[in-house]
Amino acid sequence: MTRSLSDARTVSDATPATRDRAVDVARLAALVVVMFGHCGLLLATIDSDGLRIGNLLGEVPAIAPVTWLVQVMPLFFLAGGAAGAYGWHSGKAWGSWLFTRAQRLCRPVFWYLAAWSVGLIVVRLTLGADAAAGIGRESVALLWFLGVYLVALAFVPALTRLRSGRQAAILVAALLAVATAFDGFRLATDAPMAGVANFLIVWLIPIVIGVAYARQLIRPQAALAAVVLALAAQITLAAIGPYDVSLVVTGTERMSNVSPPTLLLGLHCTWMSCAFVVAARAIQRWAEGPRVWRVIAVGNGGAMTLYLWHIPAIAVAAFAMNAVGLDAYDVDAPGFWGLLALRAVVFAVVMAVMFRLLSPLEHRKLLWWDAPARATGARATVAGALIILAGITLVLLAKNGLTGVTGWASLSCFLLATASARATARA
Repeated sequence: MTRSLSDARTVSDATPATRDRAVDVARLAALVVVMFGHCGLLLATIDSDGLRIGNLLGEVPAIAPVTWLVQVMPLFFLAGGAAGAYGWHSGKAWGSWLFTRAQRLCRPVFWYLAAWSVGLIVVRLTLGADAAAGIGRESVALLWFLGVYLVALAFVPALTRLRSGRQAAILVAALLAVATAFDGFRLATDAPMAGVANFLIVWLIPIVIGVAYARQLIRPQAALAAVVLALAAQITLAAIGPYDVSLVVTGTERMSNVSPPTLLLGLHCTWMSCAFVVAARAIQRWAEGPRVWRVIAVGNGGAMTLYLWHIPAIAVAAFAMNAVGLDAYDVDAPGFWGLLALRAVVFAVVMAVMFRLLSPLEHRKLLWWDAPARATGARATVAGALIILAGITLVLLAKNGLTGVTGWASLSCFLLATASARATARA
């Protein structure tokens, strides 16, 4: 215990006094909620008919309002906007700055995609093409976040030109208005992808608030007022329709709020991001405790590992329990909720092991890829544009899955775009 406290104090002392620990807390707390949220929502079993997968919200729709608390992706984007604003200084080349941010983010993704590419070949040879296609679709689904995140980060340098909380509020209101317009187009055409632009429009909202927070443009009192207004509008909108209540994918949606995002999710992004601004000072003080900060620092040091590998860890936990006859699948079965809680414990153990083994890959420099980006002028701009293209192809990969011609072509385009950005970002 003495050594643990000593290590904690060493980590805390090594952290610059200027670091915004509240942002790191928000990122890790959101990540933990996402991981255990996915663990709780998954229903899976293997029987004589093969693998069956369900969704808890699809089976128990009454718990849909809980998703208003567990949909914490806005905090990821807010943390990215704030961190980007802290790291941006005028005079830097925009494209080189964006590529530098992408270097850290994409490094563990390369390892992840390499592992699944090999794994899917093995699955195809042993279990057949159908099994490989099914697993290939699920294995890369969560990469949508990184794709949208890379595109949204490109706007951070421009957003640092905001000079007041009023300007930030006007921009957020404008984004909500545009999201409303795309929702209207989507409803009029009865085509969900008619609102595809909302993937950027809606997720830019927490980025804007994160930048404004980092630049100290938002007073806590104003943020609290925004929380009340946005939450009231979200409740009203959910009550009168046409939106579903759930803020995550259920498989039974009439109008999904997340694929693509809707105004309802935009309002959610607004109040949740502003709630962070209200609580930031208290969170900062709490995170100054050496033991607390050591956990936060270690968790953030492997954040991408936790995000990328938590679904495989959930699968290991679920199938391990299935092997000993402890399925958490039938919601009407006796002891279902206890089995669901037990699976969360097993998942935590599996994830801890995977984190210990895989998180060092986030910090292991890759030859060529991790060389400094010193390009300026047109070369830097091209490098930044290629990173945006890489983000778009990553969203397409998440949508199509790592299967079929389209999926593998999306992977190839992502790799080509990132490699081209790397080559262009050289001085």
